[in-house]
Amino acid sequence: MRLLHTADWHLGKRLEQVSRLDEQRAALDELCGIADREAVDAVLVAGDLFDQPNPPVEAVELCYRTLRRLSANGRRAVIVIAGNHDSPDRIEAPDPLARACGIFFAGYPDSQIPPLELETGLKVLHSEPGFAAFQLPGHPAPLRLLLTPYANELRLRKYLGQDDPDAELRNLLRQRWAELADRHCDSQGVNVLMAHLFCMQRGGERPEEPEDEKPILTVGGAREIYTDLIPAQIQYTALGHLHRFQVVDERPGPVVYSSSLLAYSMSEAGQTKYVCIAEAAPGQPVQLRPIPLESGRPLHRVRFENVPDALEWLRAHPQALVELTLASDEYLEAAQRKALYEAHPGIVTLIPVLRKPETTAAVRAASIDLTQDMESLFAEYFRHRHGQPPSASMLDLFREVLAEDPEA
Repeated sequence: MRLLHTADWHLGKRLEQVSRLDEQRAALDELCGIADREAVDAVLVAGDLFDQPNPPVEAVELCYRTLRRLSANGRRAVIVIAGNHDSPDRIEAPDPLARACGIFFAGYPDSQIPPLELETGLKVLHSEPGFAAFQLPGHPAPLRLLLTPYANELRLRKYLGQDDPDAELRNLLRQRWAELADRHCDSQGVNVLMAHLFCMQRGGERPEEPEDEKPILTVGGAREIYTDLIPAQIQYTALGHLHRFQVVDERPGPVVYSSSLLAYSMSEAGQTKYVCIAEAAPGQPVQLRPIPLESGRPLHRVRFENVPDALEWLRAHPQALVELTLASDEYLEAAQRKALYEAHPGIVTLIPVLRKPETTAAVRAASIDLTQDMESLFAEYFRHRHGQPPSASMLDLFREVLAEDPEA
C-alpha cells in the first residue's frame, strides 16, 4: 500500500503581519494533486493542522475542504492527529460527519475511533484508545496505526494510567506502545506509528526546532523521545512537530519528519518542503520517497551595507519575504525607510545596525539583535536588568512558560 505522510500545516499562521493563507491554499492544492497522481491509499496528517487553538474561519474552511479532497469521497483513508498548536476538542469536533467521508480524527492519546464500514470498502476493523486498524480498498492486508497525538504531561499521565510523579514517562510510553504492538502488530499487516513529538536518536545530535516553535516539554520534563523506544514491529514512524524534512533513524523502520507545509520562520529560509510517500507491504522494509513542494514564497535573510544595494536586491526579488538587515554609520532616516518599503511589499522585518561603537545604555538597548531566539533575548534582558545572567532554574521556568498549553 502507498501512504502519504504530511504534517505541520499551521493553517492561519502569519509571518509577522503577512498573511500566508493564499500560499497555504496553493500548497494544499499541490498536496492534493500529489495524492491523486501517486494514487495513495491513505493520508497521514501528523498534527498541527492549525497554528492556534482558535484558528480563523478561513483556515478552518480550507482545512476541511482539503481533507475532503484528500479522502476522494471515502475511497482513501485520511487519519489526522492533534499537534501542540491544535485544540484537541476542535480537531475532533467534525468527527461524526468526517467519518462518513473516510476522515478520522484523534485529538487525545486515549481517543478511540468508532467502528465503521463504507460502501467504498474502507473499514475500521478494530480500535481501542491509541490504536486503530483499517481495511483499505483493494488491499487484503490491514493498516495498523499506533496514534499518539500531542499531550501535555498531565494528559499523558492520565492516558498511561500513571499518577506517580516520579515515574519515568518515557518508559511508560514505551511500555504502552509495546503493549499495543504486541497485541495487534504482526507481519500480516502494515504497522505504523503516528505521533506529534520531539524525537531523536539516544545520544545523537539534537534536531533543530524553528525559532517560533513552542518547545515540547511533556515527558517527565524532558523534551526528547528516543527512537529506541519504538516497538520493533513498527515499519514506519510518521512524525510531526519539526519543520525540516529529516529521517531521524532507520530502525526499526524509517522514523521521519515530513516537514511543514511552508517555511514559517526566517530560520527556515532556504529550506525545501516535502511530503513523503511510503511504499509499505506486510513484513517488508518500507520504501521512502520524499516529494518536494514547489508552492510558497521564498524566505530570505539578507544584509546590506548601504541603501542603494538593498534597493537593487529588493527589486530583483519581488516575490520574496525578506528579513532585511541594513548597516550604516548613521541612523536610518524616515525617507530611506519609506523608499525600502515602497520598493518591496514583502519586507517582513527591517533591522537597522549602527556601525559606530556607542556606549550609552539607550543606544545599546536600541541595537539588540532581534534575530536571536526567545530564550537568548530573555537572558540578555535579565542580564541588563539585574546585572547577572539568569540561573538554571530561572531558565527552566521560562521554558515552561513558553511551552504552556493554552488548553490545559
